[in-house]
Amino acid sequence: MSYSHKTKEFKSTLHQEEASSAAELIIANKELLFQNQEKEARAAELVIANNELLFQNKEKENRVIELAFQNSEKEKRAAELVVANIELAFQNEEKEKRAAELIMLNQELTYQNEVKDQFAFELKQAYKKIRKADEYLKEHMKSLEQMTFMTSHRVRKPVANIIGLTGIIGDFINSPAQLKRLINYIKLSATSLDMFVTEFTLFIGELEKKGIAASDFTTQSITDDRDVNRHIA
Repeated sequence: MSYSHKTKEFKSTLHQEEASSAAELIIANKELLFQNQEKEARAAELVIANNELLFQNKEKENRVIELAFQNSEKEKRAAELVVANIELAFQNEEKEKRAAELIMLNQELTYQNEVKDQFAFELKQAYKKIRKADEYLKEHMKSLEQMTFMTSHRVRKPVANIIGLTGIIGDFINSPAQLKRLINYIKLSATSLDMFVTEFTLFIGELEKKGIAASDFTTQSITDDRDVNRHIA
C-alpha cells in the first residue's frame, strides 16, 4: 500500500471521526437543551412557590387585621364591663357573668396569639427552605454546565489524538525514532485523559457532598418544625 493511499485512508478515518464527534456534539446539545428545559421547569415551580408565599403573607396580614379588630372589640367589651359594674354594683351575678365573658375573650386572644406566632414561624421556615432550594438549584445547574463543558472539551481532544495516532502508528513500524515519538504523544494524551478522570471524579464527589448537605438541611428543618409544633401544642 502506497504512502499516499495510506494518507487518504487516514484522512477518511479522520473525517469519519469528525462526523462521529459532530453527532456526539449534537446529542450533547440536545441533552443541554433538555437540561435547560428542566431548569425552566424548576424556575416555574419556584415562581409558583413564591406566589404561594405571597398568598401566605397576605393571609398573615389578614390575620393581623382580624386580631387588631378583636383587640378593639375586647377593649369595647372591657369598657362596657366597667360601665356595667358602676351602674349595676348590686347585681353581683351580672358582674360575674361579664367577668367570665372577659376571661373567655382573654383565652381566645391568647390562643390567637399562639396561632399567629406559629404561623409566622412556619412562614419563616418555608421561606428559608425555598431560598435554600433556589441556591442549591442554581449551584447544581452551574455544576451540570461545568460537567458538560469538561466532558466536551477535556475528553474529546486526547481521545481524538489517541485514535489518530494509533491509526498511523503502523506506518512507522520500521522507523523506531518516529515510532517512539508517536508513542510519547499517545502517552501524553493518555496522561491528560487520566488527569481529567481524576479531576472529574473529585468534582463528582464534591457535587455529591453538596447534595447530601442540602438533603441534611431539609431533614433538619422538618425536625425543627416538629419540635416547635410539639412545644406550642
